[in-house]
Amino acid sequence: MVPPYDRNVSAPIEVCPTYRGGMDGDADLATPARLMGEPARAAMLLALLDGRALPASDLAGIAGVKPSTASAHLAQLVEGGLVTGRRLGRHHYFSLAGPEVANAVEALQLLAPRREVTSYSQSKATSRLAEARSCYDHLAGRVALDLADALVAEGALAPLVAGTPGAVLDARGPLAARLGIASAIAIASRRPAVRGCLDWTERRPHIAGRLGAHLLVRLLDDGWVARVAGDRSLRVTAEGRAQFAALA
Repeated sequence: MVPPYDRNVSAPIEVCPTYRGGMDGDADLATPARLMGEPARAAMLLALLDGRALPASDLAGIAGVKPSTASAHLAQLVEGGLVTGRRLGRHHYFSLAGPEVANAVEALQLLAPRREVTSYSQSKATSRLAEARSCYDHLAGRVALDLADALVAEGALAPLVAGTPGAVLDARGPLAARLGIASAIAIASRRPAVRGCLDWTERRPHIAGRLGAHLLVRLLDDGWVARVAGDRSLRVTAEGRAQFAALA
């Protein structure tokens, strides 16, 4: 044993017993930030935010780059773990790697400056996105918040907190039963049954998780909302407007 007062002899280095070479340090934020920070790649990620897979040719057009340039950008997004790709016939399709990527992109929109609206078509698209859109696999926008508020007021859900798993309190109320909440949460999964996802247009949490995915499918099937070709906004139908108005 080396005496603590003997400065001429090197003492053995004490190693923390919990460290065995397999620990991770702080998150490397620069890597995903670099991938998201290039305008063409950012445009592709936004286009994929509705959860659907798009061919590389469509993503090239959305990003305003040549197909060869789009392929290089997509390869970087795949390597960085933000996007996955698969070949279907002659085409290569790409989608976000998972809900955590969608959450990160949606959260960044809270910090990002707003682009100036310079045309009527842009104004219409912006209005549609603010009213109803898909956020990966769940509903977002004003109608999503109206639905969340109604379920909380009915006592079906605990108040939502952004980025935090929520709780289903009672799935037997009229609205909860109408939307089939009990069947949605009965499915065994590692994914939270309910999670608050911060809505970038309204800056309040809407419903994500298994229940959020279920509700979007249910509203599409029941005709409350409809997909818009080439856009991640959702069109609220006449039936949907009547149903959402009844929630107030």
